[in-house]
Amino acid sequence: MSDPFQSTKPEELHGFTGTHVIYTYDNGWQYELYVKNDRTIDYRIHSGMVGGRWVRDQIAHIVRLAADVYKISWDEPTGTAVSVAMNLAERKVHGVIFFPKWIGDDPQKTVCFQNDHLDQMRTWRDAGPTFPYLVIDEFASLSFVEHCEPNDETIIACAPSDLPSGYKDRRN
Repeated sequence: MSDPFQSTKPEELHGFTGTHVIYTYDNGWQYELYVKNDRTIDYRIHSGMVGGRWVRDQIAHIVRLAADVYKISWDEPTGTAVSVAMNLAERKVHGVIFFPKWIGDDPQKTVCFQNDHLDQMRTWRDAGPTFPYLVIDEFASLSFVEHCEPNDETIIACAPSDLPSGYKDRRN
């Protein structure tokens, strides 16, 4: 049996692994994501309902849909499910986030470095409530794109609040 977390076609991701982006959804929420390798991402949330949250080593399903078009999907220990499609050529993103009701009711519970609180996140997830999900379905624009080496632990290495002034406002 194959590994359920392995990319469907990891050989198609060589140009995408190592990609580091900052993007802003049409609703104003700003995110940062680093494709660490063909099955793992790191991310920071700069603004929005859970702004200040950051995560490393999130297992994700990552696939290439077309030239410069990729989809990243993951399920968090909080019970949140996310799917993000990125069109690098047109610098467009579409994301859908399915927040369980407990996060919609009290999003600040998840604003932390998740990796240090995995057991607590699972406890809150299991306690719920889960339904109805709060569904965020938004388009975004990529404001910053760079290609880094895969598995670079320095790309997402601190909380958004610890970044230098102007970091999230970079454009290229």
